Amino acid sequence: MKIKDVSVLIVVIMIVVMMIVPLPTLLLDFLLIFNICISLLILLVAMSTKEPLEFSIFPTAILITTLFRLALNVSTTRSILSHADGGAVIETFGSFVIGGNAVIGFVVFLILVVIQFLVITKGSERVAEVAARFTLDAMPGKQMSIDADMNAGLISEQDARLRRRKIEQEADFYGSMDGASKFVKGDAIAGIIILIINVIGGFIIGMTIHGMDFAEAASTFTLLSVGDGLVSQVPALLISTATGITVTRAASDGNLGTDIIQQIFNYPKLLFIVAGMMFLLGLFTPIGLFLTLPVAGILAFSAYSIQRTVRKDEMAATLETVDNDEEDIRSPEKVIGLLQLDKLELEIGYGLIPLADQKQGGDILDRIVMIRRQFAIELGLVIPTIRIRDNLQLPPNQYVLKFRGSKIAQGEIYLDHFLAMSQDSSEQELEGIQVIEPAFGLPATWVNLESKQKAELLGYMLVDPPSVIATHLTEVLKRYAFELLGREETKELVDNLKETHPNLVDELVPNLMGIGEIQKVLRNLLREQISIRDLPTIFETLADYALYTKEPKVLTEYIRQSLTRQITEQFAENGTIHVLTAGSTLEKGISDSIQQTESGTYYLSMDPQLVRKITEELQEQISRVVRAGGQPIFLTSPSIRMYLKQLVDKIMPTVPVLAYTELEPEIEIQSIGVVNI
Repeated sequence: MKIKDVSVLIVVIMIVVMMIVPLPTLLLDFLLIFNICISLLILLVAMSTKEPLEFSIFPTAILITTLFRLALNVSTTRSILSHADGGAVIETFGSFVIGGNAVIGFVVFLILVVIQFLVITKGSERVAEVAARFTLDAMPGKQMSIDADMNAGLISEQDARLRRRKIEQEADFYGSMDGASKFVKGDAIAGIIILIINVIGGFIIGMTIHGMDFAEAASTFTLLSVGDGLVSQVPALLISTATGITVTRAASDGNLGTDIIQQIFNYPKLLFIVAGMMFLLGLFTPIGLFLTLPVAGILAFSAYSIQRTVRKDEMAATLETVDNDEEDIRSPEKVIGLLQLDKLELEIGYGLIPLADQKQGGDILDRIVMIRRQFAIELGLVIPTIRIRDNLQLPPNQYVLKFRGSKIAQGEIYLDHFLAMSQDSSEQELEGIQVIEPAFGLPATWVNLESKQKAELLGYMLVDPPSVIATHLTEVLKRYAFELLGREETKELVDNLKETHPNLVDELVPNLMGIGEIQKVLRNLLREQISIRDLPTIFETLADYALYTKEPKVLTEYIRQSLTRQITEQFAENGTIHVLTAGSTLEKGISDSIQQTESGTYYLSMDPQLVRKITEELQEQISRVVRAGGQPIFLTSPSIRMYLKQLVDKIMPTVPVLAYTELEPEIEIQSIGVVNI
């Protein structure tokens, strides 16, 4: 442990020892002075912080200082009752501060206790309780606001994590302050009880043990007890004030002194009004101008000085803005900054701006948050932040999704309309704007609110505009998911896995494979919509087979066979999977065309006529299944699966191609067609 950690432990232990071991009066004097200094320091720190979290240890400090004061009370009480002497500090408070009059001292003590207990402590306790409750209630809204800012590109993911952590700390802090304020309240009550015990006990002990008469015992022990009470209550009052200042501070850019000067004296015209009222008060009342005129003069001069300072600051700010604008134009760094490309950005026409404006009920930011969460769960990939920008060059109802500055998808939607879709072509057509649904390419119609009920009665499925964009974005991002996984993203996945599986990662990286090689394998999986969320299984397989081959395509096939349960669950329905199988002639034609290069990699070298023939047959089978309303899935042997996938991709990239070894043994396979050549 560090020295500063040990010192804090020693201090807490010594505080407990003070309650048991008698201390000399000289040491008590030093500790009483030290108590006042610590309390004053805490008050000044509370006034100087910009926000409560800068003094996050304050609840613990309240507990320790309260314990310290109670330990001092025990020690001083022991000294007063044992030797009729509390030391120089207590004697000074009992004689000099209250003028040697016990009645005055007792009244002053009660006033301090009432101020602390009924005014400051009770108010601070209530504020802390309300602040803790409202901070907890506001946490979900603040977290959603952080997600919205991150998706809008206003903050980075690191900034979002810091802001979420700050929200959690605020909730913990106000909850702790709610409990810590009870310590201050209990300290005030204990001060009153200890004073009464000292007066009564001292009066009895003074007459019975010290041999004092009634008047001498009453005077001596009353003055010492009141002095002891004042010495304890002054630091307690400082701590109570610091508690009230801390829990009543709102977020600001300066400390308490700066805020008071800026906010209270921010209206110099009001100071002129107050100065005039003070002048009239002295002029027309018996108070006289002798007392009010100096105050009015100081206020008027202060108002004039503040006005002149404000004008100078405004002029300096204007000149600085002009200089900065000119500097920005000449600065080469400003031009270089334009070269930065966002990975994903959604540009919208001015007619779609309400979708991104939460004040107008737009929820596209929340939907993007859900898309990112959906990708993390389904594909195990954290897609980058999608920045939303308005583009006046676009048609008002159009949106464009860009990847690294290049357009990868676009669509057009109409606010105050609904997209009506139906798979039954025999249904009655609707009046509206005839379009092709952007996500799946189905015929659809944009209908207005008047035609919505008619569309529902006719059996059409209605989709609101934000859902159209969200669905389109989801499908496009799934198609390009493998391109979103770069080396940096792969490194983050590896580092995240290392926290839970350090030995597995150390065995594979960098001894067997580098980040770039792992990236290629993961990209191959994402290209065919295979989730990489089960990274431990993927890395286990890579560690087993990377000793024998570094070919990403071959390693990908091994991994797919390790993910049989996941792949089966993804494509099977109710324990059954309907597939198109590759016939023997097709498998032989592909197997005979596989060639190996000198570097050990494999590729498909096939006669163009044979490729055309296979493609036509695949096209016919896929079209037949699609016309019947099914999902075409090809099933073949493991040795040619990736090569058949290359041929299928030329027709429809979204059609899955599976191997027999990628399915669970208990799954029921039903063939809906055989592809032969």
